[in-house]
Amino acid sequence: MEPLGAAQASPSRAESGSPGPVTAVTPAPQGGDEVDQIAAAWRRERPDLDLGPLQVMSRLTRLGKRLDLERRTAFDRHGLEPWEFDVLAALRRAGSPYGLSPGALVAQTLVTSGTMTNRIDRLAARGLVTREPSVTDRRGVRVIATTEGLRRVDSAFADLLDVERRLLAPVPSAQRADLAQALRALLRQFEGGA
Repeated sequence: MEPLGAAQASPSRAESGSPGPVTAVTPAPQGGDEVDQIAAAWRRERPDLDLGPLQVMSRLTRLGKRLDLERRTAFDRHGLEPWEFDVLAALRRAGSPYGLSPGALVAQTLVTSGTMTNRIDRLAARGLVTREPSVTDRRGVRVIATTEGLRRVDSAFADLLDVERRLLAPVPSAQRADLAQALRALLRQFEGGA
């Protein structure tokens, strides 16, 4: 089977002796995008399939990739890697004194404890976090964002919001709440109602 994004005629169709020339991608409708072209090609080749899911999920996949690139660029302007932003943002959201246990950071950033230990070490070496003894567990530690860590995450977050606002500009303001609700419904099947 061709990859999802394949937009060329199926060789099996040409070999089957079906009448008429095998054409390339059907042009997208006015105001369409590349997903419309892919869907048109699949509709021509597999008219028996409902392409509704492709119309949504392919766009989400493409938007996710583009958003990832935009996020990396925004964070790079503040000297942060995306994973550094994720850890520092979790600490910032915790409120003063901007600290969490390594276990809480693992839960919020969805990485393994070994990965988190390595990340904390690297952030500490850069002066963006410190480790302090836990006040509630004699054997535990808390990871605390430094003043520099807070400065960087705050400026990177403001920059990110400007980027995301620009990316959302084509969607009318009145439709954004509906879009957020629809995406929430999709995401809930993976994350639950938290």
